Amino acid sequence: MMLNLLGTLKTELKDLSRVARFLKLVVFVKAASDFTEHHLVANGATDLLVKVFGEAGAPTRSAVGVASLPFDFSVEIEAIVEVRD
Repeated sequence: MMLNLLGTLKTELKDLSRVARFLKLVVFVKAASDFTEHHLVANGATDLLVKVFGEAGAPTRSAVGVASLPFDFSVEIEAIVEVRD
């Protein structure tokens, strides 16, 4: 899912160096009702962003558990990104 996010950003911006910083991530995790570690799934997303973008990849973040996602995805990520002109 993170590769899809990065691919979408590259398609839209033409160059990932235009990303100034990630402001916010919302990570939706499809899980059973007794699963309580959604934050650990979201950690993987944040860890990758920090690895690629340094501190600019460390946004505020929410992790939300859901019963289902479109296309039977396991994780869906919503991002708000500050972009350089």
